[in-house]
Amino acid sequence: MDPLSAISVDLAEIDGQISDVFRALSNGFQKLEKIKDSSRQSRQLEELTEKMRECKRLIKEFDREVKEEESKNTADTNRMLNEKKQSMIKELNSYVALKKQYASKLDNNRADLFDGPNNEGHGEENAMMASSMSNQQLMDTGNRMMDETDQAIERSKKVVEDTVNVGADTAAALKAQTEQMSRIVNELDSIHFSIKKASKLVKEIGRQVATDRCIMALLFIIVLGVIAVIIVKLVNPDNKDIRDIPGLGPPAARRLLWDPK
Repeated sequence: MDPLSAISVDLAEIDGQISDVFRALSNGFQKLEKIKDSSRQSRQLEELTEKMRECKRLIKEFDREVKEEESKNTADTNRMLNEKKQSMIKELNSYVALKKQYASKLDNNRADLFDGPNNEGHGEENAMMASSMSNQQLMDTGNRMMDETDQAIERSKKVVEDTVNVGADTAAALKAQTEQMSRIVNELDSIHFSIKKASKLVKEIGRQVATDRCIMALLFIIVLGVIAVIIVKLVNPDNKDIRDIPGLGPPAARRLLWDPK
């Protein structure tokens, strides 16, 4: 028998779910090593990441249950449960590190190289054009080229500044969305835990109501029996086979200590 079942059925159930997730993660990473296609590797990593999120949620729920049962357990039992939780966290962190390693390797494989051949061979043509131009024309052409170069540099600087601003705004938006998603996940975990506790409370109330109904039915039967006996005694008061109900019998005949006659 699982030792956790003796402590809490809920803890044993959560522990079983976490074990199933760890088994799925182990099999998933073994499968990932055999996949060569980068797109399939990416999909496999996404599935493993979702499994790790599920495992993190279950560990949080396990921790809540441990805190709920802490006051009822002995010190040795609480220490054993805390060690169990720490081992779960350690195993999950090992899978997270392994996932980061595969993701980094996948990003390196996807690095795009845009190195193209440089076109050369226009030196002689440029030299011939320069020899046919006067000094003033050369100066005007040089100034124009410098102006065009300055304008291109200014445009590039503006593009870089716009890109930096857009990147900063995007990073801020992503950070805000990440924090919001984290809050939503925590709220969902709390709601799930509250619903579970409410279901237990409803079951306990149902059992208590059923017990109260049985007691009321028994009392009703007793009252009916008493009423039936009273009615029979009223209808046939001389029937000695029916005993008087204590407290409801006819008053005994009283004798006076002094008889006036």
